Amino acid sequence: MKIRVVENIYDYNKEHAEENRKIFKDNKIMTINILSSPGAGKTSLITETIKKLKNKRIGVIEGDISSTLDAEKLKEYTEEIVQINTGGTCHLNASMVYNALKEMNLENIDILFIENVGNLICPVSFDLGEDYKILLSSVSEGDDKPVKYPKGFAVASLVILNKIDLYDYFVFNREFFLNNVKKLNPSTEIIELSCKSSEGIDSWLDWICKKDISIS
Repeated sequence: MKIRVVENIYDYNKEHAEENRKIFKDNKIMTINILSSPGAGKTSLITETIKKLKNKRIGVIEGDISSTLDAEKLKEYTEEIVQINTGGTCHLNASMVYNALKEMNLENIDILFIENVGNLICPVSFDLGEDYKILLSSVSEGDDKPVKYPKGFAVASLVILNKIDLYDYFVFNREFFLNNVKKLNPSTEIIELSCKSSEGIDSWLDWICKKDISIS
């Protein structure tokens, strides 16, 4: 009985994910689902992207368990932002995103960022209808994240290592991190950057623009 319930949950999510995918395609929106542990820098990455990618209209679906703090920060930079509070659920699902899209002016969005709940386990298994899953990790979290949370790294279209300005302040084996990412996902791209210093940000912006062109 438990197996059947789990299957039904994923079937239900899949149906809504396909509906979301059609909505994104019909409105020519590139959608990026950002996964990370808490504090890796998802909101900072989105903020810097909006500030620097001025030729793109960017919307955000902000996922959190209870607060609206990140959405409050981001609303200074985009009008198209919707907060989803999960009330304890450790991930966003496709139905939540579907309902959030009803509150957005999709004609005013070129790129949609979905900032998932900070968690490297639950969100990985739920398709939201996105074009790309991106996994964001940071130097301050340690170099063992690919070993401890392999599934997220294995499915990511792109892995971003953030906070590289902190190399001198943390014990972080860069080669260990990069090698383990490549073992799990040989085809994925890896970008190293710092949202604070802007080092590497141009590589991230180039990645977005190339993917946006390929979708449109």
